[in-house]
Order: sequence, then C-alpha cells, then structure tokens
Amino acid sequence: MTDDKDVLRDVWFGRIPTCFTLYQDEITEREAEPYYLLLPRVSYLTLVTDKVKKHFQKVMRQEDISEIWFEYEGTPLKWHYPIGLLFDLLASSSALPWNITVHFKSFPEKDLLHCPSKDVIEAHFMSCVKEADALKHKSQVINEMQKKDHKQLWMGLQNDRFDQFWAINRKLMEYPAEENGFRYIPFRIYQTTTERPFIQKLFRPVASDGQLHTLGDLLKEVCPSAVAPEDGERKNQVMIHGIEPMLETPLQWLSEHLSYPDNFLHISIIPQPTD
Repeated sequence: MTDDKDVLRDVWFGRIPTCFTLYQDEITEREAEPYYLLLPRVSYLTLVTDKVKKHFQKVMRQEDISEIWFEYEGTPLKWHYPIGLLFDLLASSSALPWNITVHFKSFPEKDLLHCPSKDVIEAHFMSCVKEADALKHKSQVINEMQKKDHKQLWMGLQNDRFDQFWAINRKLMEYPAEENGFRYIPFRIYQTTTERPFIQKLFRPVASDGQLHTLGDLLKEVCPSAVAPEDGERKNQVMIHGIEPMLETPLQWLSEHLSYPDNFLHISIIPQPTD
C-alpha cells in the first residue's frame, strides 16, 4: 500500500468527546454524576467503557446491577459496530459532547447482542478481519499469519497501540505489484432510513478497462439513493470516519487508508434535513 502514515495516524487517533449519563429510572444510593470520556473512533464501546461502568456502579447497590448497555436518543447502541460508525450514523449532526445514556437493567434483547466478555468482542473482530481478507486476497494473507500475529492485531486495537496494530495490519493492505488493487473491496453501507442492517456486495476496485473505481461509482451501483436526491431538495451526506470524502476518491485508496481496524470501509448515509 502507499505509505501515507499521517492519514493512518489521524484516522487511528480520532476521538469523540462523550458524556455518559445514568438513565433516570436506575436506582442509586446517591446522585450519579455524569462521566466524560474521549472515545476512540476505531474501537468498540464495550472495549473502552470499563471506567464508565465502575463510575456508576459506585452509587448503585449490587442487586440493582445487571448487564450494562448504552443508548442514544432512544436507540440502543450496538457494541459490535465501531464507535465512529455509531456516531456518524446517529449523532453526526448533534452538538458535542455526544450524550450517551447508561442502563443497567431492561436489556433490549431484540436490539442488541449480549457481550459477556472481551473474548466475544475479539471473536467478532477477528471474524470481520478474516471476511475482509477473503474478499481482498482469497484469505491467503490472514491464513499465512501465525496465531501470534492475529493476537497482535487484537491487542493493538484493545490497547490503542497504533504501531503494534499496523506492524501486522499493513500486510493485509498490500497487493501484488502487477495488480491495481484488491480482488474486492470490503465495505458496508449503513442507512438510518431502512430496516436493513447494511448493504454489502461484491465490488472490484478496478473497472474492466483498467480505470480505478471511485466512491461515487460504488454508490451509484449499490446504493443509488445515496448520491441522487429522492426528491428535488433532499440530499444525503456520505461519511467515513466523520469526514465526507469526495465522490471522485479512488475506492482502493479509501480501503487502504480509511478502513476501520476490522478492514472494512464502514460508510454512513445520512439524510440532510430540508430547510
């Protein structure tokens, strides 16, 4: 891959200032003060909220505590979605800090997966990395790695260590010199306007005539409503890592530089309100 470390670092160290507030119906022995954190965009909520959990459990009785979960303006937050994706999709137009509500009871079984341990997060993360490599390299790169390499990927993410993670991840971002990119681009497109979790299809980074496909080419083919207003006024915002890449940006470059640690491009389509 092109060695553009500044872009990779900026993406990795992206943070969202967040205010965690205990749900008003939770039973406490004394008033629960809000808790503030800078959340890493590339991580997962259940990886970085131990301090939040400890903070609120101090004011609660043990019998009133069950599995912790989070919600933003009535929407339960999926722990298996990267934090940056959740913010872009649900709160990108709101003022900072991001206000998240903390719950310890009434777990929303229909909306969220249970997350009993960090082993579950690791299993989900590695499953995504393996799926991405199957698309990019027919699984050849991930299968040639040793178990300690897989562990280093995970520990780099869990411990927020950029160099530790990228020492291994760069191998997943390489491709043969005679080719112009990956076999297929691992991507998922999310929309709040549909019940479908996301759109994911096979899409090559290079056209049959050798031209590099762009973000606009991808959207026109797999999600045309994202680039064409459904009516005369409404337009959509296309976000990856909190930025709006130009539609002319080559998809291969985006995949190498703006993929999340799970090696997927997570693309949010946000309808813009009409004036």
